[in-house]
Amino acid sequence: MSVRHFLTLNDLNANELDELLDHASALKKEWRAGKVRDSLKNRVLAMIFEKSSTRTRVSFEAGMIQLGGAALFLSPRDTQLGRGEPIEDSARVISSMADAVMIRTFDHNTVRRFASVSKAPVINALTDDYHPCQLLADMQTYREHRGSIRGATVTWVGDGNNMCNSYINAAQQFGFHLRVACPKGYEPDAALMAEAGNYVSIVHDPLLAAKDSNLLVTDVWASMGQEDEQAERAKTFANYQINPALLAQADRDALFMHCLPAHRGEEISEDMLEHASSVVWDEAENRLHAQKALLEFLILGQMG
Repeated sequence: MSVRHFLTLNDLNANELDELLDHASALKKEWRAGKVRDSLKNRVLAMIFEKSSTRTRVSFEAGMIQLGGAALFLSPRDTQLGRGEPIEDSARVISSMADAVMIRTFDHNTVRRFASVSKAPVINALTDDYHPCQLLADMQTYREHRGSIRGATVTWVGDGNNMCNSYINAAQQFGFHLRVACPKGYEPDAALMAEAGNYVSIVHDPLLAAKDSNLLVTDVWASMGQEDEQAERAKTFANYQINPALLAQADRDALFMHCLPAHRGEEISEDMLEHASSVVWDEAENRLHAQKALLEFLILGQMG
């Protein structure tokens, strides 16, 4: 069987994504019931971090341990990755020793180049263009709280960034309509928008975008690598905050999500993480379970 990679949500088809999320919820129940699982016994995940992380490292490392395997943390500071070795050379060596490779980096082309020669499955754990693992957790969380998201309306509030791009992919794969509420000049990738067609629309007014929405989602105004734009972005995005007033425009059963870390008082009001509509902590935990399901699928070639 040829090696499967997970660089964007589009690397799996809609049926595979549905099966994967069902399996993720089953793994979550097993774990909470104290059931021991060793499906990845003696398997190794190489974790390459060029961008720092809390949730990504903990969830992948804990996930491999819970499945009976092991994870290796690799940073540019203590490997050849940061010393000019061609990506393809590193990929050939690392993938010959590990059963899967997880990469969290800046340039999306880095994961593409790595995957192009890798003997092992490659997982995009975040690039400047996409964050597909977070979308697995978000979609799992929505279905656990509200059932199928097909036909729902989702409102993204903020920058047209990597998370927004992955939500555009998700709208097509899971069959919901995505409204992107962003300031002019901060729209998501035009080619992605064109490809998504009627699944996505841009509504610059956040109040209109939130109207009757089933899910409100946001992210920080300035992502890693954009710190020098923080002050300017704070002015530009001042009206693009998710708060109880914005949530009041949404459906009465609407959920609120944030991929974290959150900047209270900026993209969200001080109280939003504790709001009754917030499922942020479930969303964060589901990174663990969705990624366990993904690791089993990519390494073993099957669900469950």
